[in-house]
Amino acid sequence: MAADNPRGAMFRVILPNQHSRVTNAELFFDLVFVFAITQVSHTLLHHFTPLGAVHVAVLFLAVWWVWVYTAWVTNWLDPELTPVRILLFLMMLGGLVLSTTIPTAFEGRGLWFAIAYATMQVGRTAFWMIATPRHRTAVRHNAIRILTWLSVSAIFWILGGLAHDEARLWFWIVALTIEYVSPAVRFWVPKLGFSSVEAWAVEGGHMAERCSLFVIIALGEAVVVNGATFAELDWTADNISAFVSALVGSIAMWWVYFHKGAEAGAERISRSAESGRLARLAYTYLHMPIVAGIILTAVSDELVLKHPVGHSDVRIIVSTIGGPLLFLVGTILFKHAIRGFLQLSHGIGIIALAALWWFAAELSPLWLSVAATVIMIVVAVWESVSLGSTPEEAEEH
Repeated sequence: MAADNPRGAMFRVILPNQHSRVTNAELFFDLVFVFAITQVSHTLLHHFTPLGAVHVAVLFLAVWWVWVYTAWVTNWLDPELTPVRILLFLMMLGGLVLSTTIPTAFEGRGLWFAIAYATMQVGRTAFWMIATPRHRTAVRHNAIRILTWLSVSAIFWILGGLAHDEARLWFWIVALTIEYVSPAVRFWVPKLGFSSVEAWAVEGGHMAERCSLFVIIALGEAVVVNGATFAELDWTADNISAFVSALVGSIAMWWVYFHKGAEAGAERISRSAESGRLARLAYTYLHMPIVAGIILTAVSDELVLKHPVGHSDVRIIVSTIGGPLLFLVGTILFKHAIRGFLQLSHGIGIIALAALWWFAAELSPLWLSVAATVIMIVVAVWESVSLGSTPEEAEEH
């Protein structure tokens, strides 16, 4: 019974050698972030300038951070219990407000964005702190530390919402810096000091599955947008080729991440004696460029679908090459964290994409997209073949 759980009445019951499943309540909560990812990609599509890219980066980092912090808390708390479910449903409401305001967050609805974000971060952490029994001193102190840092950052989010133009951007950059630095410094606060490794322990299989599902969200959003865009176009040879290239590129990304890496990550973190430390590096930080790369690639797919022929402008070049490049950088670092060696196939893919940049202006958007997709296919096939050999041989590849 939950009341007899020594971890706390609202905490998950952890059974030896048994993986905690992702609950339906968590999957329902994630639906909000399908909308959030769509809003981020469309905002970049319509504001693809240097300043617009900075704005979208800030918004993406906020979306990722509020989701991943919730993933940590629901790794500890049990979403099958009514109070935790209600927390997730309230977080869904906040997430919808947050997502709705993304396109105009640096314009008229900045304060709404800031209030939604700060309320989600502070409110969820306060709930976790209250749910933690007093006899679990290390965990309770960890909740207090995190709540302290998030409360400080919330001040800068609200100040940014009240400010305008450049001032808003700088307030929000300060807020994000506070939040992204805090795990690296183990949420140090006066008197309580640093959090302990024990307080960061997670159910590794659950954490790995949660982050894998977010990658699916990003890939799924890209496929849906590509299908919707293609449905509105004339089905010419160029448009069909662009659509196929976009779909195959998404499949290649799925293959690179899921065929070997996701399962290896789940096994590694499940066996790790310091699961919290690995979750912080491999899943909290290193999944950001993976998801960002998928979003940027989705922007490229829509641009290429609408203009497959002619000149490849800066927007198309940056998104078509930059998306897969960012994805591979995140993936090679993620797999290094869980395997201990750099994947040669990914490194060659990164070099090939960088080399493609030199010739990009001479290619049409369609052929540039095809070239980037071919590189991703080569990476996926190479890794599958190399890791299909013995472990000793695989490390050589």
